[in-house]
Amino acid sequence: MPTTEQQVIRQLSALVGTPSVSSTDPGWDQGNRAVVEQLAQWLANMGFATQILNVNDDGSKANLVATLGSGPGGLVLAGHTDTVPFDEGRWQSDPLRLSEREGRLYGLGSTDMKGFFPLAMAAARGFLHKPLREPLIILATADEESSMDGARALAAAGWPKARAAIIGEPTGLAPVRMHKGIMMESIRITGRAGHSSNPALGNSAMDAMHAVMGELIRFRGELGQRYANPAFEVAVPTLNLGCLHGGDSPNRICGQSELHIDLRMTPNGSWQAVRQELEQRLAGLAAQRDIAIDLAPLVQPVPPFEQGADSELVRVAERLTGHSAQAVAFATEAPFLQQLGMETIVMGPGSIDRAHQPDEYLELDQLRPCIALLEQCIAHYCL
Repeated sequence: MPTTEQQVIRQLSALVGTPSVSSTDPGWDQGNRAVVEQLAQWLANMGFATQILNVNDDGSKANLVATLGSGPGGLVLAGHTDTVPFDEGRWQSDPLRLSEREGRLYGLGSTDMKGFFPLAMAAARGFLHKPLREPLIILATADEESSMDGARALAAAGWPKARAAIIGEPTGLAPVRMHKGIMMESIRITGRAGHSSNPALGNSAMDAMHAVMGELIRFRGELGQRYANPAFEVAVPTLNLGCLHGGDSPNRICGQSELHIDLRMTPNGSWQAVRQELEQRLAGLAAQRDIAIDLAPLVQPVPPFEQGADSELVRVAERLTGHSAQAVAFATEAPFLQQLGMETIVMGPGSIDRAHQPDEYLELDQLRPCIALLEQCIAHYCL
């Protein structure tokens, strides 16, 4: 009979060895179906009722909802089954084969975040033969690392529901109750090309972009004054001017230019209102210059997330861990689970500093503390 730690490592090895990259680059993008089916098999063998829900038309991307017990309320332990792409040449070992050395488990997704599922199942085993007052739900989603379509589909469907949800992203087992949102936008300016010897022959999209960039920098300063939040290491909303393209020749008036920006809002204000204000400012510049300026999302936005400091789940997590709830810079599926009516936090093993990096690893000394912590959370919400 394998020990709990051996079982966790064996299951994590199988998950790491099942590729499930999600990416906006079609050359990298894969499905997660095989990972979801493996989890469903393990959980069904434990006595969970399992449902696999297609996220795309061909079912190659799917969510899993596995339920132990019945009735309203209960606890969701949630994670995503996909990983980011990888550069195999920069790894010291095969990224798709779990390897153990120096007290660490190396492999793609080991900490972000396939490692959470074997630990959640290990914690659940202690409750298989106990009468649950409220259900335990293990939730596995698709495409968190790209579109978040898995979590969006659940929010749109209004299911599953519980009293509380813990997303096992790597936080060193400290509770996180707040993170910024993400908006990535394209600003496209369409002017009129012409011979550079006479500016009157055209309307420069490059000159207009200069004005747009100045306006964005002013807007960034205003956002920092309005929506600063000292809970974050970077206390203000950030607006990054990420990449710029425009023109085709030095002797032609630029006919088209495009800027891609990244705007990360704190939970202090409405991100929808901020985007609307940005659109209005750009419309004003377009009218002044008699030029077309279009704002369009590059990806669907991820809203900012905040769980109340005085909520039951935050208080329970702080008591069990001894850590005050934190705010982090990275985004998660938390706002979508929160839309389902659940108190939600982010709390899992490992460090986000190791995520999306060559030689990603999960520390062995995180395994037993994580299982013990999840067992206490399950007992609080389900017994």
